[in-house]
This record gives sequence, C-alpha cells and structure tokens, in this order.
Amino acid sequence: MSQANAGKVWFITGASRGFGALIARDALQRGDRVVATARNPQAVLDQLGDHPNLLAVKLDVTSEADAAAAVEAAVARFSRIDVLLNNAGYGLLGAVEEASDSEVKSVFNTNVFGLLTVTRAVLPQMRKQRSGHVINISSIGGYSAYQGWGVYGATKFAVEGLTEALAAELAPLGVRATVVEPGFFRTDFLNDNSLVSTKQHIADYAETVGVTRDVAAGANHAQPGDPRKLSAAMLTLADSTNPPVRLPLGSDTVARINAKNRLVESELETWHALAVSTDFA
Repeated sequence: MSQANAGKVWFITGASRGFGALIARDALQRGDRVVATARNPQAVLDQLGDHPNLLAVKLDVTSEADAAAAVEAAVARFSRIDVLLNNAGYGLLGAVEEASDSEVKSVFNTNVFGLLTVTRAVLPQMRKQRSGHVINISSIGGYSAYQGWGVYGATKFAVEGLTEALAAELAPLGVRATVVEPGFFRTDFLNDNSLVSTKQHIADYAETVGVTRDVAAGANHAQPGDPRKLSAAMLTLADSTNPPVRLPLGSDTVARINAKNRLVESELETWHALAVSTDFA
C-alpha cells in the first residue's frame, strides 16, 4: 500500500485514554495508521479494540530503551512516521513552595524529559524521510501561569520553548513542529489518575492556591472544551501544509493569551526606558 492511499502514520504517546485515545480512534476511523503507545499496551487495545491499522506498543516515555524499541517497531510495521504526537503527561496542583523535590522531578521527568526522549528517538526517521510533523501538547498554563499550577506550568513553558526551537531547526529539513495549547477540556485531566496534588499544604496559600484547589474540584467534567472537537482540530492540524508554531484551542485559551499579551505590552511600555538603558552608549 503506497503512502498516497494509506493515510498518515501517527506515533502517539499516552494513547490509552484522554486526548491520546480519542485522536488515535479518529485517525483510525479516517484510514490513517496509528502507533499507539502506553506503559500498558493492553490498555490501548481495551480502548481502541483490534484494528489492522493499529499497533499498540509499550512505552514509558522516561525510558530511552522503550522509546528506541517503540520507534523501531513503528518503522518495521508501517515504514515511516508522519506525525509524532507527544501527548503523555500529567498535572501537579500546588503552590511552588509546597512542591517537594521529588514531586517536581517526577513531573518534569514525564512532561519534559520524557517528551525529549521520545522526540530524539523519532527525529532520525523524520530527518531521513525529509518530512514529518512533531506536535507537542502543552496547555494554556504553558503560556500564562496560574496560581497553584506553577510547577506544572513550568513543564509546559519548557515544552513551548523547545517547540519553538525545534520549528526553526527542523524547517530546512522538511519537518514541522507545533505546540498545541488546550484550555480546560472535559476530560479526566482533573481525575486522580491524571492529576497529582502536592502532599504539603501551607495555610498561608489558602487564599490563592486553596481557591485554585476548590475551583479544580468543582470544575471536573464541567470544563467548557469539547474533546471531540479538539480531536477533529488535531486532524486538521496534522493535514496542514503550513502549520503554525503555536495552536491555541478553546475560547478560554484565546482570552487568556490576549490578556497576557496586553499585560506584557503594557509593562513593556511602562518600563521601556529602563529596559533599553542597559546597552553600551
């Protein structure tokens, strides 16, 4: 089967549930081929069923050996990788001061270093093809920080910076890179299996982070974003011949970006004289 009539080949991390499973299902339904990865590949099959265009592969994103083996299996089965969707990740809710060293390292290991591990494993194949699209899932929290989401947001700020650099480095090689910034979507992200709260709670943060905890508890499965529409948007993004470096998804994300941009512009104007005063005269 030629690539022209076979559809795209996706490599999706965190594909056993949430956005990853939904996008994998929609890609399969339209005729694409999908390498769906998870720590437990049986969980992928339980979600998506047996499909001739599906390859469920074990992948702990923090393991270089797993990443190399998963990419090797993908290329052996489908000959190429057209879209890398770095979707695996989880949230950490708590004040920056409340987050322990182990909690911080754990979320960075998955959300940042795991993403890098998988990306480094896939890029040699895309460079060889001189084609491909790396899509990294960030968050509106990766563009504008929220109280209580500081450490989680920092992981996504890192993903934003990495993707910007990747876009510049890969463009001459025919490979694109996009960071996607979802707002609050009605998924299981706020469930215990996707969200970790810091063990330490400091009373002085009750009026800031405490409020965020209350909002998160009340917002679970009441978020404004429709995951089905996000999945459709992701397929549109993957099909684009000129994809953006950033793609915000959700009206809440767009509003937050506009608000931050206005704040940055206002601060820059206020402090402009001092900001430009440090050059050699």
